[in-house]
Amino acid sequence: MNKRSGKYIIPRVIFLGLAVTGIAFFLTLSMFHRDGEKTDTLRRIRERGYLIALTDQNTLNYFIYRGQPMGYQLELLESFAKHLGVPLRIIASNNISKLEYYLKYKAADLIALNLPITSGGKKLVQFSAPFGETRLVLVQRKSQKSGNPEINLIKSLADFPEDTVYVRKNQFLAAQFHTFYKKTRKNAILKEVTDISQEELIRKVSEGKIRFAICKENVAMVYHRFYRNIDISVLAFPLHSYGWGMGPDSDSLRMEADAWLHELKTSRELKKIYLDYFSNQRIVRLLQSDYFSVCCDKLSPFDEAIKEQSRLVNWDWRLVASLVYEESNFRPGQVSSRSASGLMQLMPETAAKFGIDSTATPARQIAGGVKYLRYLDKQLPDEITSPIERIYFVLASYNVGIGRVLAAREKAEKFGKDKNRWNGHVDYYLLRRSKTDTVAKYDSIDSYPVDYKTEGFVDDIVGRYFHYRNLIK
Repeated sequence: MNKRSGKYIIPRVIFLGLAVTGIAFFLTLSMFHRDGEKTDTLRRIRERGYLIALTDQNTLNYFIYRGQPMGYQLELLESFAKHLGVPLRIIASNNISKLEYYLKYKAADLIALNLPITSGGKKLVQFSAPFGETRLVLVQRKSQKSGNPEINLIKSLADFPEDTVYVRKNQFLAAQFHTFYKKTRKNAILKEVTDISQEELIRKVSEGKIRFAICKENVAMVYHRFYRNIDISVLAFPLHSYGWGMGPDSDSLRMEADAWLHELKTSRELKKIYLDYFSNQRIVRLLQSDYFSVCCDKLSPFDEAIKEQSRLVNWDWRLVASLVYEESNFRPGQVSSRSASGLMQLMPETAAKFGIDSTATPARQIAGGVKYLRYLDKQLPDEITSPIERIYFVLASYNVGIGRVLAAREKAEKFGKDKNRWNGHVDYYLLRRSKTDTVAKYDSIDSYPVDYKTEGFVDDIVGRYFHYRNLIK
């Protein structure tokens, strides 16, 4: 080795060492960044305090019947939110493109629909493990002429005439729609529609407003029980798996969803929930009801009285309706084991104070209950300035009495919590207070036993109110 070459050995070694160190640093940083991205969605949910899910509103996935929020996707979402240990909030729209837009820009955490797991779809979302399988079918109307109702029915896609076929605009099914188009020898004219459910398309075919539509087979089979003049025998696209969709940086949420789904499949709870909606004859009863949100905007026979009286407390009438449902399920003759009675389940002393007796009409019962809400609001300190927090405190006071709520405020302050906030602060000390706590100095018209519980009362009313707000105009 000559002196010239030896002269550069040490600098080269140092440079090489620095280069290796730099590469290692950036690889580590990159891995750390990716790990951070993987936890972004789940961490965002934890920090926010609740799960935001997207779904559509129809007879199967998400609806209200006689005041009760129901639906296949709703039950699954409630189960998943419970698995995560957070409350649930839903954004509902029948426009799938809008739902995908909300997910893309992180306005929500997942799309809770039976999304087909396709190669095109994988460019838009991360899919959960498959929930199940279904096919696409051609929905057409049977002949109304006497004799053979099968006359004029399309029996094969190869015989399809040059005509319009209506489909819901769905980027996840774009490839399948194109395959259908080619199978009709390019005779089908596909017309995409938005803000409309599969049920609505099927109804339009049944009424003769449109001639053809493409829908998922499991959905079409449910509505076929009601719309008996439709035919769904022609296959538009073969079997495909479906699941939920999550954002591209939602690895941690997807893993949680897959773990929860595995538990649901193992316990057979997934199958039970599916059969409750997709193999149930009750759809005929639902579609004929005035208190079914897909058809009407009514919650109960008492909506007008609730709307009128809710102005007294300046509350959204749907929030008061949620309280009425919580207390009595909209049944005016209810009497509890604690002698609370009527639509608003007022205790005898409270009812008498606000002019309610056993002869009171439903409208008067509602009026008395709302007057009690206003009374409770006036008893709360003015330092609870947030309108939302005041609603929480009023609802809790309605359930257990103003005295116990005010006592819980004092206890929360004593242990360093915010006495003007309900969730995670005052509610903690109300739910976990000692049975020996004295609240006599606050007791006025409430006479609830010391061990009376309010757990879930406020959350149930507020959660139901969000569903009412989604589905009832």
